[in-house]
Amino acid sequence: MTPLTDPSELPFLPPGLHLGDDDVVESVVDISDQDESDGEMAAPLVDDGVIDLEPDPPVRVSGFDGIGTRRESRERALALLYEAEQKGLESLGAVIDDLPLPPEPFAGQLVMGVSDHLGELDELIGRFSVGWTVQRMPAIDRALLRLGAYELAYTDVPVGACISEAVELAKRYSTDDSHTFVNGLLSRLATELRSET
Repeated sequence: MTPLTDPSELPFLPPGLHLGDDDVVESVVDISDQDESDGEMAAPLVDDGVIDLEPDPPVRVSGFDGIGTRRESRERALALLYEAEQKGLESLGAVIDDLPLPPEPFAGQLVMGVSDHLGELDELIGRFSVGWTVQRMPAIDRALLRLGAYELAYTDVPVGACISEAVELAKRYSTDDSHTFVNGLLSRLATELRSET
């Protein structure tokens, strides 16, 4: 493909777009006939000679670009809690401050919730853990249990969802036996914290 460098070769240039002597157009896409309802980008808006290809860009967030499920948010929150502990941050929520983009809102809520209630959550987990102190638990299990305990204690997420999501994350990211441990401990917590169980 030969790059186009002569502006006369481009009679369809939008008004206000001027090529310099060293500018090279490698390809051209005609978007004037495309419609937003088809999921395609509409023709650029031209106002006072300024081309605005995307008048209101979507707010980007880290993780899944704001698109996804609560499972993905929990997975992101788990990763952030684990990272915060590995970095030795005094406040687990401080990990969010280091991100180039904010996490998806539910993931951020989970991380900040665990951070704000860390002492209470660890006390609660420690009370129901048999044979394991919170600090002796593998770091990923500890983060998972904190996440699940926070959801059980401070959100209205159904008990079954809290436990099954934590168990699925344990199966994916922890040891072969961790999902059984997480399931049992969160079930005991649910009995204590939720009257409907």
